Amino acid sequence: MKYRNITLFFSFVFLMSGIGSSAAFAQEDNEDFLNIGGAVRYNVVSQNYESDPTTTNTYATWDTWRLNVAARYSNVTLNFEYRFYPTFNTHFIHHGYLGYDFSDDLNMQLGVTQVPFGNLTYNSHSWWFLTPYYVGLEDDYNMGVKFDYNASDRLNLKFAYFRQQEPAGPAHNEAPYSGPGAGTYSYNVIPGMGASLRELNQFNVRLGYMLLEGTEVGFSGQLQGLYNSVLDDTEYGHAFSAHIDSDINNMNIKLQYTNYDYAAKDDEGNTADRVQMGAYGDPYYGDGVAARANIITAGIGYGIDVDFGPISNIQPYINYSLMTKDGQLEVDGQMFDFQDTHMLVPGFLITAGNIFTYVDFAMGKNHPWLTDYFGTGLGAGHLNEAGQPVPVEDLDWNLRFNINIGYYF
Repeated sequence: MKYRNITLFFSFVFLMSGIGSSAAFAQEDNEDFLNIGGAVRYNVVSQNYESDPTTTNTYATWDTWRLNVAARYSNVTLNFEYRFYPTFNTHFIHHGYLGYDFSDDLNMQLGVTQVPFGNLTYNSHSWWFLTPYYVGLEDDYNMGVKFDYNASDRLNLKFAYFRQQEPAGPAHNEAPYSGPGAGTYSYNVIPGMGASLRELNQFNVRLGYMLLEGTEVGFSGQLQGLYNSVLDDTEYGHAFSAHIDSDINNMNIKLQYTNYDYAAKDDEGNTADRVQMGAYGDPYYGDGVAARANIITAGIGYGIDVDFGPISNIQPYINYSLMTKDGQLEVDGQMFDFQDTHMLVPGFLITAGNIFTYVDFAMGKNHPWLTDYFGTGLGAGHLNEAGQPVPVEDLDWNLRFNINIGYYF
């Protein structure tokens, strides 16, 4: 079915979903139900990157619209979300799984489900997330099976096996820049940069412990296989994290340390310093992602209840992440270390009924979305005017003022 026909079909479902959501059964525990909902989101953008600002640096986009379905029948649950991104001319599944409760303490999810890693559901407060998302280590989704077990009132364990990345929708650009598997919500390793790689066989374990009321500390481990189709061989890399998520009255604090090593091999069998990754129909052009890195993240948000027309709550926040990389780049016969990536996002969330508005002032150095050279920065680092990576000791911050307005139903 062509993209236009798919869009028309889901547009009809989207219009009817309001009827479905209002007619859905009021569910209680163990009752069958069907709920249909979704969301529409818009962005207002003003950006100031490497080049001089122009009148077109301020614009508005239709960020996304989505369809959500949740159901239960005979104690088997369904949870499904499909998204359309008009700005990127792509669409894809966000998640879609069947769930079953073996007991009050043990649940299974089978299908496209969130990877249990680090702070959940998110490791950030802003619409932008933080750097781990852009390397596939925050709000990541893959295809497999996950078990969630409450060992006690304080201890939660999650185990998962993922055979492969989630199904991909259409890519935005033509080959070789589209990359098979790039049309996804989560960032995944895809073929490119001289390495015919794809994700295959991933194992996750996550431990969360409620140290105090409202404060979870935890550890996560990930063993990730990367299959090289030219070598017909799978190498296993790792990622692990330690996290804290604490609610103190109206304040929320998130802290996390992450280390990863993809242990990737290129098509010649050499250890790769960079891998190609992609999402939203586009890969990270040219620069890729450092195959080995450490990431530190910190965020704080404070919810303020208000009574101002439809607005019930305002949450100011500030989020920061630092990514240090292990790798070197040769430029004109000299070797230079990969450049660090910084991301700083102060902003606030406005809640007004079903409308959620993120007002963000996103700042970044070597960030793939905060640059005139989209998709660069997470590998070797900064690019020059010719689009080639060069060592830079002191980058200026790139800035983007972003307002995301979403209606959820």
